[in-house]
Amino acid sequence: MRLTRHRLLTATAFAGLTLGGPALADDLTIGLKSEPSSLDPQFHVLSPNMQVALSIFEALTTQDPTGAVKPLLAESWALASPTEWDFKLRPGVTFSDGSPLTAADVVFTFDRVAKVPNSPTAFTLFTRKIASVTALDDATVRITTTVPYPLLLVDIVNIPILSKTAASGPAPEGRTTTEMNRGEGLIGTGPFTFVSWQKGADLVLARNEHYWGTAPAWDRVVMRPMTNPAARAAALLAGDIDMMEDLPTASIADFRANKAVNVVSAPPARSIYIALDQERDDSPGIGGAGGKNPLKDKRVREALSLAIDRAAIVERIMGGAAVAAGSLGTGTMFGTSPAHVDAPRPDTERARALLAEAGWGNGFTITLGSPSGRYVNDARVSQTVAAMWSRIGVTTAVDAVAPPVYFKNRDALDYSAYLGSWGNNTAEIGTTLTAQLMTYDKAKGQGTANGGRYSNPELDRLLDEASGTMDDAARKALLEQADALAMEDYAILPLHFEVPSWALRSGLTYAARADQFTLPQFVTTEN
Repeated sequence: MRLTRHRLLTATAFAGLTLGGPALADDLTIGLKSEPSSLDPQFHVLSPNMQVALSIFEALTTQDPTGAVKPLLAESWALASPTEWDFKLRPGVTFSDGSPLTAADVVFTFDRVAKVPNSPTAFTLFTRKIASVTALDDATVRITTTVPYPLLLVDIVNIPILSKTAASGPAPEGRTTTEMNRGEGLIGTGPFTFVSWQKGADLVLARNEHYWGTAPAWDRVVMRPMTNPAARAAALLAGDIDMMEDLPTASIADFRANKAVNVVSAPPARSIYIALDQERDDSPGIGGAGGKNPLKDKRVREALSLAIDRAAIVERIMGGAAVAAGSLGTGTMFGTSPAHVDAPRPDTERARALLAEAGWGNGFTITLGSPSGRYVNDARVSQTVAAMWSRIGVTTAVDAVAPPVYFKNRDALDYSAYLGSWGNNTAEIGTTLTAQLMTYDKAKGQGTANGGRYSNPELDRLLDEASGTMDDAARKALLEQADALAMEDYAILPLHFEVPSWALRSGLTYAARADQFTLPQFVTTEN
């Protein structure tokens, strides 16, 4: 039985809220913290984009809320050789237009990845070790990798399968990103179909009547961008939305005590960090440096790290809804360096001494780029870091802007330093380090999120070797060495891991996901 959507009565006190109002249709309205930048499922590795894609499309494999890999469009797979994986497609699956899924659709999808132009963070991150994808027959696909590749099953979770017929076109990539943003070619096998989208406004999906799996509970899903967490919370309490991402950290306790709402949380996984420009001599946003870039000096990067009181940020800014970070990977992630699980303690005196030793005793000025409304308390975190840096003589201003503007600036390398984030949804740190810190090489699909353009040949070597090592113990040792090398070089400055939370109206529940994706097909009624 599905419960119909009903309204929450507005009340001044959370504890006084009660359920009531007339029954409406089986619609689900979700308040999103950030809207997608594109509907093209291969344009931008960005959580708001990927969660929409995974509601319309499906990949060969999937991950459950804990990150464990499960079959999806591939019902089984086997190694034909150390570098050849044969995937047997699930029988009876059709696209939302009623056409059958075949191996040709899979081949087309993987072939398109490298052809999508102007990708800010390219999906070649997940296909860079794939040499070829071929159809053995209509129901069998062979993926050949350049080396034995233990993370293939995890990486292809991020490559949802397109309909070759619907997504083909005269451009090299078939349907262009612009066309897909208009809703053209968005034919998938997933539980929902595309209805409409207007940037800055609602994205609307409808139940896929041809869906092969368990039908979702909702006829219609409205994904509404609401960047202000207080506004999302007010909308939920007023009954204007049924579910919201990322509760205001100061309100979590009140919401948990409120019987009119249901709060669910997942283990911390998403890292929040500061990336630093280590490539250019004349870096934008740095003043008083005489055309030099202080961030290229390890001592300066270490000083900036030592100036940050991560525990204070977690306690005072995040309200305890975060875990201070010493690495880009959590302590439970495969390959995180044990020596860098705990966050470094602040030491302002040592930070000042390092700046003086590096020749910057008189300090310099810098602008810290930040989104406002993309990550939990992002602008406040940036302002706090700026104050901490200013205390050691690095006078810091914050450029906090709306997420679309921030991403445009970040991708254009307009920042010398910026607050960034990465969803660790592979449970292994290799993919994170490959995306964030390997030497940027678009053709090789490495360093795709390396906005600081950090480059270390030894780190590249360790990560390359690890990616082709099937033995778990040997691969873990290589990743731990790579992680330690990056952290001890202050290649990037980890701050904390968010503890993701969702709030739903009473009667609804959601299996909270470590990857922080909000997938409407998994929002269910409690009975």
